[in-house]
Amino acid sequence: MSLKLTDILRRPLITEKTSLLREDGRTIVFQVAPDANKIQIKHAVEKLLGAKVATIRTSIAHGKIKRQGRYAGQRPDWKKAYVTLRKGEKMPDFLEGA
Repeated sequence: MSLKLTDILRRPLITEKTSLLREDGRTIVFQVAPDANKIQIKHAVEKLLGAKVATIRTSIAHGKIKRQGRYAGQRPDWKKAYVTLRKGEKMPDFLEGA
């Protein structure tokens, strides 16, 4: 199954932790498709953002179990990728102020 580039990168994650990582000017965190691998993520970032990638670290966040009364359900698991850009590459403009 082939994923489109826009399906691989779902959205950038904007949290306190990712804001601290982004201060160095090289690390961006994305929510990515759960079945995307590091090679696909690197290709998507380089094509969509136009920046060269140095390293990628991925992790799976397991969905929480939520209850409503006596009924329990589970949120879906999702995957995030920590993308580190090469030295000299600048972060895309739309992520600068976020």
